[in-house]
Amino acid sequence: MSYKQTKIWTVDNVGSRSSRPPNIKEAALLIKNGDVVAFPTETVYGLGANALSEEAVQGIFTAKGRPSDNPLIVHIAAQNQLEDLVLDIPEKAKVLMNSFWPGPLTIIFRKKDTLARAVTAGLETVGVRIPNHPVALALLEEAGVPVAAPSANLSGKPSPTTAKHVFDDLAGRIAGVVDGGVTGVGLESTVLDCSQERPIMYRPGGVTKEEIEAVIGCIDVDPALVTKSQTPKSPGMKYTHYAPKATLILVEELEDLQKHIDEARAQGKKVGVLTTSEGSSNYQADVVISCGTRYDLSTVAAQLFGCLRDFDNQEIDLILSEVFPEEGVGAAIMNRLNKAAGGHIIKG
Repeated sequence: MSYKQTKIWTVDNVGSRSSRPPNIKEAALLIKNGDVVAFPTETVYGLGANALSEEAVQGIFTAKGRPSDNPLIVHIAAQNQLEDLVLDIPEKAKVLMNSFWPGPLTIIFRKKDTLARAVTAGLETVGVRIPNHPVALALLEEAGVPVAAPSANLSGKPSPTTAKHVFDDLAGRIAGVVDGGVTGVGLESTVLDCSQERPIMYRPGGVTKEEIEAVIGCIDVDPALVTKSQTPKSPGMKYTHYAPKATLILVEELEDLQKHIDEARAQGKKVGVLTTSEGSSNYQADVVISCGTRYDLSTVAAQLFGCLRDFDNQEIDLILSEVFPEEGVGAAIMNRLNKAAGGHIIKG
């Protein structure tokens, strides 16, 4: 499906349930009727389609160029919508929902057959969350249907954290973009499987492993986070994701990073460095971009994808990136960086 024009609706105020702005109503009606519309969440921009319609959901895969065996997350506006989508809600899931919804936590349940089959890529489970963003919630309430929504980017590229990122990737491929400003968390939601007795984390994200374990006890981390799975049970598990145009390499020892910059530049390469405010004056490279502070890794998470996209505008040949501690949100940051680099890391 192609569109002569991809609309942009700027939303400054979502209003009350009884007085939604016309742009929210128009975007919601398009989703309900089978079109594909991008919208902001607290994590990244999502690419939404009616999760009950097979044709609508296929529009997501077509627009993104996304492999059809990669499942989608379903977004809802309220917990009571779960009853129509899942077979049961385990007690631990209830605790998590009460603790972290609305918010950046996707919970996997055993599914009912009400959803389009393409949503779950043929699996018997489905990931669901309630986003913590006023525009997303208003849109979901107005649409009145569960909305399947992966990140609103071309498959493999860095996820979008602004409406401009979406438009740059998908103009002419989707019906419209609801512009609600810059997202907050900056990385996709945590994905936790509660369809079995002991919960398993399939993707780290805005809710950390430590925060989850503080409310339900110990959880497992799926080995597929570090080794490729044949059948992905969650978005972001099987394929290379988040990659900028230039080759990205992670450098474990920061004191060696300048040496690798010099070697690459001696070969005629234009080199960029991804660092933090603490290290931005330490490197002599063609482009140095700071993505936050090491003293608060949530700032790195919020800016990471935007910084990777900034390198695309600089005609860089090689990006060398610092690495980060893998505790708290650092686990999600390193998960995304490792995928963007295709696992290419220079160890000390």
